[in-house]
Amino acid sequence: MVRNQLYINVPSVFRCPISLDVMKSPVSLCTGITYDRSSIQHWLESGHDTCPATMQVLSSKDFVPNLTLHRLINLWVQSATRRPESESSAISEEAVKVLMEKIERKSCVDSLTKIEEFVSSCEDNRKFLMRFGGFVEVIAGVLRRNSVEIVALKLVVSVLNSILSENGVKERLNGLILKSNQEFNCFSSIISILQNGNQKSQIQSVRLLESIALDDQSKRKIAEVPNLFPLLLHRLRTNSDPDLNDTVFSLLITVSITRDAKSELVQNGIVALLSNFLADKNNKSHDKAMKLLARVSSCSEGRMAIREDPKCVTRVAEMLLKVSKTAAEDAVLVLWRLFSAYKDERVKEAVVKSNAVAKLLLLMQREDEGLIRKKCGELIKAVMAGCKDECLASYQTKSAHIMPC
Repeated sequence: MVRNQLYINVPSVFRCPISLDVMKSPVSLCTGITYDRSSIQHWLESGHDTCPATMQVLSSKDFVPNLTLHRLINLWVQSATRRPESESSAISEEAVKVLMEKIERKSCVDSLTKIEEFVSSCEDNRKFLMRFGGFVEVIAGVLRRNSVEIVALKLVVSVLNSILSENGVKERLNGLILKSNQEFNCFSSIISILQNGNQKSQIQSVRLLESIALDDQSKRKIAEVPNLFPLLLHRLRTNSDPDLNDTVFSLLITVSITRDAKSELVQNGIVALLSNFLADKNNKSHDKAMKLLARVSSCSEGRMAIREDPKCVTRVAEMLLKVSKTAAEDAVLVLWRLFSAYKDERVKEAVVKSNAVAKLLLLMQREDEGLIRKKCGELIKAVMAGCKDECLASYQTKSAHIMPC
């Protein structure tokens, strides 16, 4: 039987932004954001140098215990465990079965509301529901129906987002959503949410799509969903919510693996949009914007669009030392591909005016060897070729260390 205390509303400030579980050992980064110690340690040890919530590059990877929040969480836990039985709202196994039957019979909203409230409360509740055979299939099945109320669709993606981390869920959803041969498929419902849902449900829909992009075939199928790319780019242009923008960027990076996908993004104006994002100092998605720009620069249509947008080239060069190491490497790739393809004065002028040569030299000093160091050297030589600037002419890049001649 399920414990009476399973259904507990957890204050959002007590949840780790990474795991979404109640923090056991809250620690704060230099950005002021607090995470559970185990979650942020795993993030940093995986090679990241940004704050997961803000994507701001960290000036220091040190963190300090948030003792005040730790005490508040402990007091809340003690209070919750003493809560009288009359104040708890556990769902019995029989009640879950009844709710699932109602959802299958298309009596959705009330039943989904109860499921959504229960599953979003705590990890124990999610694990309890996952014990029911066919639970994922019943919930996801709503997406395949025609003429479902938008409020029901929003509840479905909320429930599915809550259980994405459970074992095997992503694989099951991959099969349910991507391999459906029904006339009205799940993608139609997801498009409806992106068009008519609120920001929370739009974020959840985009995350759901990214979670099922498990292999190249899945990524291609998602990228081929009619109207998905134009709709996502429209959201980026008209939306100011950083979480939605960041989620959309992640999905586009994940699924734009084919030439056709990159070409469609270019045709829908991705280059100008990314250029504007790079110019916005308050934008928290510079790294992902640069990653996506590097992705589209790998096709000829993307390189041409970047070349024809001088502001974009300048902004890429200006960002070389303002983004993470990975994003700086993406910026180098963009500039290198432009020079390799065109070698024209417009690109060279943009690089020189933004003082990119000095930045490239600094990047070379960071890299003892490897592809990026090589491409930095080739870029510098390309910019210096025929250049009369004495400052530029005083450098050579063949030695192991960058030294004036």
